[in-house]
Amino acid sequence: MTSLSDWKVPAGAQPRPEDYAYDLDAALSSVVGLRTLVPADAFTAETLGTERTGHGVVIRSSGLILTIGYLITEAETVWLHLGDGRVVPGHAMAFDQETGLGLVQPLARLDLPALPFGKSAAAQTGERVVVAGAGGRERSVAARIVGKQEFAGYWEYVLDEAIFTAPAHPNWGGTAMIGPKGELLGIGSLQLERGGAKGDGEYLNMVVPIDLLPPILDDLLSSGHSRKPARPWLGIYSTEAENRIVIVGLAPRGPAERAGLRAGDVIVAIDGEEVGDLAGLYRSIWSLGTAGVEVPLTIYRDGDTFDVGVNSGDRAKFLKAPKFH
Repeated sequence: MTSLSDWKVPAGAQPRPEDYAYDLDAALSSVVGLRTLVPADAFTAETLGTERTGHGVVIRSSGLILTIGYLITEAETVWLHLGDGRVVPGHAMAFDQETGLGLVQPLARLDLPALPFGKSAAAQTGERVVVAGAGGRERSVAARIVGKQEFAGYWEYVLDEAIFTAPAHPNWGGTAMIGPKGELLGIGSLQLERGGAKGDGEYLNMVVPIDLLPPILDDLLSSGHSRKPARPWLGIYSTEAENRIVIVGLAPRGPAERAGLRAGDVIVAIDGEEVGDLAGLYRSIWSLGTAGVEVPLTIYRDGDTFDVGVNSGDRAKFLKAPKFH
């Protein structure tokens, strides 16, 4: 993964202070670099790596950091890299499975300003934003919102309305999407390619809206997770192919692998109801109850169609818990 210091955004894509009605440099100073180390035997080590780098943003005067959760999932060691060259240890405090957001508590004073929350629901397509990385203007992108729509990820994840921005930030994980008033509108999660009519694709960033955080923030601060009952999780990695849902991978030792499912299996139906898209698949599974419920699947494999019941699990129970310093 790209290191914290060996890259820059091209000069033409960097934000210019005169283009914004707020103090751009002050807002960018709220963004910090994030580096985490994860044990080799962690559940997510194979898919996400054992060393992860990205960004986070200060959201409280205490120094509380908001980031994207995959950077800190199962992390034993967390380092925060500040603009003045300091490196401060941190603690992976919370990770919310549904939103994908995570919190880090610094273990020393940061003395950085907190970025205020905006209202991501009010942000409009076409609006000018800054996708901010740690390191100021040289590591931030002047972008626009190019879409707001549902997003379904292959790892059993759905956002009702994700935000998409372009041009894409090259080191997107945990970036801060800053709105026209200098307010925090979301946290960078992914880079995606949107195909053009002539094959000239455009890269976008998918951003998790900030409006998802306030309803769960108190729970995350007090217990490290949302207090809502855990959704049923199967441990499947899936994709849409010609209006079919195809399993392309399985979480090791996960519920689906234990039930005998395989890569290449086609999921035809959930509890007798046909499914043809990822969001519909996941919502059908989640509608059956909470983690532990049996999920009845209809599977097509090698010319045969058959039914199988998968005893779902709680994804969080497969992960290493954070260690306090």
